[in-house]
This record gives sequence, C-alpha cells and structure tokens, in this order.
Amino acid sequence: MAHPSFNRKQATTINVVALGIISLMVLIGLSPSDKTSSSQAPQTGATASDTLGQIDTTRIVNADAAPGDWLAYGRDYREQRFSPLTQINKDSIDELELAWSFDMLTTRGLEASPIVADGVMYMTGSWSVVYAVDAKTGEELWSYDPEVPGDWARKACCDVVNRGVAVYDGAVYVASLDGYLIALNAQNGEVIWRKNTIIDRARAYTITGAPRVANGRVFIGNGGGEYGVRGYVTAYDAKTGEQDWRFYTVPGDPSKPFEHPEMEEAAATWKGGEWWKIGGGGTVWNSIVYDPDTDTVFLGVGNGSPWTRSIRSPGGGDNLFLSSIVALDPNTGRKKWHYQTTPGDTWDYTAVQDMMLADMEIDGKQRKVIMQAPKNGFFYVLDRATGELLRANPYVAVNWASHIDMATGRPVEIAERDWNSSKKSAWILPGPLGGHNWQAMSFNPDTGLVYIPAMESPLVYDVDHDFKATGRYKYIEGGWNTGIEFGRLLEVMGNHPDLPPAKGYITAFDPLTGKTHWVKEHGTHWNGGTLSTAAGLVFQGNGDGFIVAYDAKTGAEVWKVNTYTSIIAPPVTYMVDGEQYIAIQVGSGGAAGLTEGDAATPASAKYGNFGRLVAFKLNGGLSIEEPESWAREIPEPPVINASAEQIDRGMEKYHEVCTFCHGIGVYGGAVVPDLRKMSPQTHRMFKEIVLEGLLEDRGMSNFSDRLNEQDVEDIYAFINARAWQDYSLQEDAKKAATGDKTSALEVTAPAVR
Repeated sequence: MAHPSFNRKQATTINVVALGIISLMVLIGLSPSDKTSSSQAPQTGATASDTLGQIDTTRIVNADAAPGDWLAYGRDYREQRFSPLTQINKDSIDELELAWSFDMLTTRGLEASPIVADGVMYMTGSWSVVYAVDAKTGEELWSYDPEVPGDWARKACCDVVNRGVAVYDGAVYVASLDGYLIALNAQNGEVIWRKNTIIDRARAYTITGAPRVANGRVFIGNGGGEYGVRGYVTAYDAKTGEQDWRFYTVPGDPSKPFEHPEMEEAAATWKGGEWWKIGGGGTVWNSIVYDPDTDTVFLGVGNGSPWTRSIRSPGGGDNLFLSSIVALDPNTGRKKWHYQTTPGDTWDYTAVQDMMLADMEIDGKQRKVIMQAPKNGFFYVLDRATGELLRANPYVAVNWASHIDMATGRPVEIAERDWNSSKKSAWILPGPLGGHNWQAMSFNPDTGLVYIPAMESPLVYDVDHDFKATGRYKYIEGGWNTGIEFGRLLEVMGNHPDLPPAKGYITAFDPLTGKTHWVKEHGTHWNGGTLSTAAGLVFQGNGDGFIVAYDAKTGAEVWKVNTYTSIIAPPVTYMVDGEQYIAIQVGSGGAAGLTEGDAATPASAKYGNFGRLVAFKLNGGLSIEEPESWAREIPEPPVINASAEQIDRGMEKYHEVCTFCHGIGVYGGAVVPDLRKMSPQTHRMFKEIVLEGLLEDRGMSNFSDRLNEQDVEDIYAFINARAWQDYSLQEDAKKAATGDKTSALEVTAPAVR
C-alpha cells in the first residue's frame, strides 16, 4: 500500500510493495494529531468572510498598495517576483523559523506559486489538485480534485505537475493536466464552470501552467510539444467560461483556410514537410503576461515538434512562431508584434520561460521593457510597446551561437555545432533543459539585477538514426517525437568523452550590461525559482533540500534551512496580522527529476520526495528535524537468460518509451520508482504492469499500443542487466570498504554499453 493519505494517483509507483514498507517521517516538531483533517470544519476567520477571492485588475495593478498580499503568479502583472516587504531583513533573519507546514500528499513534483489574498493561500499540487488554506496557520479550508485520469501521466512529458491558480472576482481558476479550465468558488471550492480547452483529444495535449486573468478574461495555453501537438492560446470569459478568441502559434494544414491572418504570415516560414501531421509544436505551456500599461498580453512560445527542423521543415525557414515572444491585443487576439529568440529552433530552446515587465532608462531614454532568459542562453531586453531589441547578452555558457546580431536580432550560429544539417552528433550548451527552465527568476529594481536559477546541462544531439538511414520519419502517435537519437543515447554520449558535467547555480545578472555580479553554485543543476525583496534579500530553494537567503548585492549567504527534500518551486512572501511569511513548496520532479533521477534530486533521493508547503516567519517556533534515510540499496536481481542482442534491443526500446519517466540509463530517482530496485513481486508482474495497465490508476499507463510482448521482454532484459551492473558495483564497494579486493559476485547478465 502507499502512504495512507495518498490518493490513487498521487502515490504513483510501480514498486508497490517496497513503498508500502516506507513510513512517512514527521518532519517538523508536530505530531500527526496536530494537523487538521480536511474533513473537519475549519475554525478560522477567513471562512466567515464573503469577500474571499475578490481580486480584480485594478487591485493587481495597485498591488503595492497592499504589499502583504501576493495577488498573481509573479505577485502583480509585472511578474518581477519582487516584494516590498522588509520585516524579514538581514538584521532579523536569524530569527526566521518554521511557522507551519502543509502536507501536499504526493511524491510527485511540486511547482506551484501560491496566491495569497486576505489571509488565504490558494495553491495547486500534483495532478492539478487545488487547496485553499489559512495563510497564518496552514489549516485547510477546502480542496478540489479534478480527478485527472491516472493514465494521463503518460501524456505529460515532464511530470504531473501544476504551477498554480489565478484568483479573480471571487473565483479560483485552475487548468487541469487533462486539459480542462475550471472556475471554482473561492469560498468553498465548488465548481462554477468547467471547459474543455483541447482541440483534439486524440492527441496528447496537457496543461501544467497557471492561468492568467485580466479585464474579465482568463488566458491559458497548453503543453505537449514533444508528443506532436499544435500550440495555441485561448481567452475565456471569466464569468461564463465562454471562449472569446484563440490564437494559434504554428500554422496548420496548408490545404485548409488559415484560422487568422498571422497563420498566413507564419506558413511562409515553414518549408516542406508535413509538420501539421506530426504536430508542429509551439505550445505556450508556461509564461503568459498581461501588461496594463500597453494593454498587451505576451505569450512565451515553445519548441518545434519534432525538435529536428530537417524533419518538420526540411526546406528550412524560421518556423514562426516557435521559440518567440508574441505580443497580442487582449481584446481581439490579434498580433501586435513578435520577436523570435531562436529562428528555426532545433535544440528545444523554448521561449516559455517567465517574462518580466519593468521601466528602465536605456541609452538615456525611459523605456517600458519586457525581459526574458529563455532556454537558449541569451538574456533579452525588448521594448514592450514595439518589440525593438534593446539588449541581448549570454547569461550562461553558450556554444551553439557566438552572439546575437543586434542589427538583425538573430543569433550567429557556430557552424561546427550544426548537428541538424551535418548529421554529425555534437554536444551542445545549453542542452534541452536550457540555461534557464521554467523555474522563475526575479528582479530587484533597487539593485537593477535579475536573479536567475541558471544551469549548464549539455546534451549530445544527433539526428534520429532511422531518419538518417531512410530519409523517412516514423511519427509515434501519443509518444515522444523529438527527432533526435534517444534510443541509442548512451552509445551516442559515449562517443563524446569531452562532454562536461552538468552544474547549476543562482546568478545575479545585470540585464543592461550583461555583467554577472555574483554566482553561487549548487550541488545539482535542477533547483528552484527565486524571490527578491526590498530588504535586499534573495530566496531560493535547491536540489540539495536547502532554502537559502542571499544578500542581493553581494551573494553572501545570510540564512539557510534544510528541508531534507529537493526543491524546484519558487518562494513567495506575504504578511498576515503584521507578520511576514516566506512560503515555498518542497518536493522535486519535472523534466530532470524524472529523466536524471537522483543526480537531479539528491535530497529527495536520500530522504524521500514527500511534498509539502513550508511557511516561515520570525520566531515561528518550529524546526525541521532530519528524518531517517529512506534510500534503499539495489536488491539482488533475478537471474534470467538474455543475450547481448536482446539487451541491446531493450536498451533502444527503453530509451524510446520509458526513459522520460524512469530515467536515462535506468537511473531512477525519488519521483517515480527506480526500476533497478524493483521488488520480487514487481519483477514477476512486470509484463502485466506494462501491457495490461495493472497500475494504471497510479499513473503507470497501459503501453500495449506501443509495445508488444517481445518489446517488453527486451526492455525487462535491459533493466535487469542494468540492475546487475549497478548491484555488482554496490557490492564491490561494500567489500572494498572492508579491505576485501575480491569481486563481490560474478555478474550473470551481460554488461550494458
């Protein structure tokens, strides 16, 4: 059985028996009885009010008038994630202690940025579950589960996560993983309306992003670029849920009429191929920003599908509006301007990363700007009224382009790194995780610096070997369609011994000069978003499990606390009854948390990925105690008869189908089960789990449409060989520690390349 309070999806696991013997440790100085049950009637003044959730456009615009609230995803429409609060400062921060903790009942990724208004916190957990809690005590007021089907996890490239809600005019808006936009009553969580946002439910569309609301409209995009979908953003009436307009970000079937004039413009930049059959991509899965000053809504647009341009658009072209910032009229949905950060994107260099609005003096002139650090490694500053490029400087190491040509706005690519045209593998920085991913950055207008959760995580890119051999692309319905070599990724990576290791850090970056003022490196590359405050502090959670406060000017570490769980979510700050709080969700996951396992989530690997929200205040009175380690050794695998050829086939099929949840090379982590550590029961049930959907309600889908019995046997042989390989290393290390230099065992399965 799973954790007793986990629901059927939130406790996703294959190794049911193993997880059943793991107990959830009490991480704070409270007993379980101190936690109010969701079935109990909450005793808080917040519930007595009929004004809960009464946020409107004017209130968000004037957020500084009530600095104790956090009214929108990035606090206000500027999305700077900067708070004017100063009670927690460099002089008082030594007194910052845990005030309360709220169990999110999940071992999957937590990425949400809570909304806090009038003493109530609204947030989402994994599987798009919504919670309203008392922001002072952490007491649950209500919750809502959209009951996303467990098998929808298969359609989510990067975990069953959700980045939060929008609150407006007494309603809480959430977009569910399975593509519904839902309006809830802010007082009790009851459904007001529910709308399907997906244009084709036969395709693997998802939503993980937070909606945005302005002037009576709710804006939402979608995800699924790797699965062959077409991107778009839709505006809905906030009161009724009726669709107002829809803007497509890539053109559809050229034999059919264009949905709007911008699609005719875009179609001219797609040359050859049949991208409309295999998706095109361009999903707006994260950042949408409204600017009240210019009455503009900005879209951050994602990568192409497949990634490889020579497949989706063999004649070349810029492939609008992939990897672009697109400015729309929010009243009509028509384009004002666009800027493409990565023309013809072939690296998964999305421009969906958070965008921030600011007023700056640039070259002696006041400018209203929009800033972004997309995946491609360059930081952009644009005039948000016109789209004029004002600055473009690298914020991390970049080897695919030398610089941005300021006259044309285009990157100057480095020819020897052109793996797409040359058909020769090459390692690229940034890799597909980007120099910066969705984890939110922040901006402090006092220092003029942006605080970026940056990383350098290279990948070896190579064109899909079947396409190189035949010139034909095999589109996989409902599967990953990147066009790069994943099936033989271990082999390809092995051909590049100079591949540098991944690293992650927080960097204080000047958006106007391109100067890095300070850098603090972390133990892993997959870390949380940032928050900056008027007190001159920057807060960030990291993969090592720490929440750290830095001096905004110098980078000096002034406070930290160990949560013993890896963190990717961004912090927020708010004030209730005269006391300032710092709050953050802990619990890792997402792209790297799944594909790279323990390397991306070291704290969760050691202590368990038990997700919760923790809230701190001065003299909070509680502490986080170190739990017992939950890390399990690799048990001795069963002995099977498998040839090297079978294992090789299994390796390729595993990396085509399984790696995106269970890790490259079967290096699983704490988010989903590590298949090297399967229980005897799971070993015996492996075929039934994969082909019959035995654990489908837990998020492990039925793969009978992708795999046959021989495929499953081959995959199992590869997993078993990898388990033997690492089990041998584990046992040899034990013996070596005692001075015994003999081999621990004779490995009975063939080695894995």
